[in-house]
Amino acid sequence: MSSDTARRRCAVVGLGARARLFTQALAGPYANRAELVGFCDVNPYRMAVHNDWTGASVPMYAAEDFAKMLARERVDLVVVCTVDRTHDHYIVQALEAGCDVVTEKPMTTDADRARRILDAQRRTGREVRVAFNYRYNPVHSAVREVIAAGGIGEVGSVHFEWLLDLRHGADYFRRWHREKANSGGLMVHKATHHFDLVNWWLGTEPESVYALGGLFFYGDEAGARRGLARDYARAHGSPAAADDPFAVRLADSSLLTELYLDAESVDGYHRDQNVFGPGVTIEDDMAVLVRYTSGATLTYHLTAYSPWEGYRIAFNGSEGRLELLVEESTWTRSDVRIQGDSAVLHGERVGDSAGRTELMLRRFWEPPRELKVQTGEGGHGGGDARMLADLFGAPAADPLGRAADAADGARSLVTGLAANRSFETGGPVRTRDLLVV
Repeated sequence: MSSDTARRRCAVVGLGARARLFTQALAGPYANRAELVGFCDVNPYRMAVHNDWTGASVPMYAAEDFAKMLARERVDLVVVCTVDRTHDHYIVQALEAGCDVVTEKPMTTDADRARRILDAQRRTGREVRVAFNYRYNPVHSAVREVIAAGGIGEVGSVHFEWLLDLRHGADYFRRWHREKANSGGLMVHKATHHFDLVNWWLGTEPESVYALGGLFFYGDEAGARRGLARDYARAHGSPAAADDPFAVRLADSSLLTELYLDAESVDGYHRDQNVFGPGVTIEDDMAVLVRYTSGATLTYHLTAYSPWEGYRIAFNGSEGRLELLVEESTWTRSDVRIQGDSAVLHGERVGDSAGRTELMLRRFWEPPRELKVQTGEGGHGGGDARMLADLFGAPAADPLGRAADAADGARSLVTGLAANRSFETGGPVRTRDLLVV
């Protein structure tokens, strides 16, 4: 695989912030196994920025020329990083053109689109991989190992709380994610990671879902009621946003300027909308109850306006309990907008103090034991690097089954889709009524 003739010809569609993880990997450490042969996006500025970042001269194609790019550049593998609602459009075209696909999570945003992808994958026999980097986080792998080895016996229930701090959480409400038609809401765009982890940890799939959720903190109504709203549509150039701790200043970051501010003249997209402005159609506080085919239950809560960032998970088993605490930031300062370009670009929270990770095994009739896990460098405790090695590196054994395919993508998606339906109906939803994988 080290010779040029064996290199896979790779294209990336959707050249926003998240695509940087893939373009730099393909142009850098995996350049001996892959060749970047095409960029495709609605905005030529963003493609040019990625070419600058990678130091490459990758051919650039408009979104409407996606099929032309696949044929002309003889593409083997397509990496999809577009707006979530368009994933299926590019995935299906790529599969039908004979390409394999790596797609950012969520795989798509609704059941019809998921069925299109599953049908195309089965019909073509090509491969779809979903980039669930959380599976590759060493502490998450350790959780799977303990459960798979019977460390707490049969799992009866899981409690899972995820907290987004005021900076990271707010970011979903100033970007395209704020419209549910684009992202499926946080139950799909964000929680698909978490629902996938539970499916993977327990080796099961969701059966029924009941959920309650609403827009409690962000949006124009809540902002006005609490005196948080400022009179601006977007932060750039607005005096009203100058001292707003919820505003992001694109001009303060050279990378955000290049990737978004300079690109506005083409597509009019504003990366810095007012989180307390009108037009927010997603929820920010969500509670979910899930029953799985194994009989286990999950209680899950996602809060997008927390003073600290991290998550707490507890597994109750027939022989004990496993507890995970990940504290990514202990508090968030109001006077810091941007602390490092890369954190802002990847949509990650910018913490103001280092947190901690604690994994505790509490078996019946035994003293508690902390399980020490060695994490790596880079995003998600080294999970990003491990995922990239699995996607683009030499084939390696995968005893934990971390590689996620289209079926895994659909199973993670259906919990969030059922939760969204339950928000609307006020009742429980059977997942098979929405999507059969």
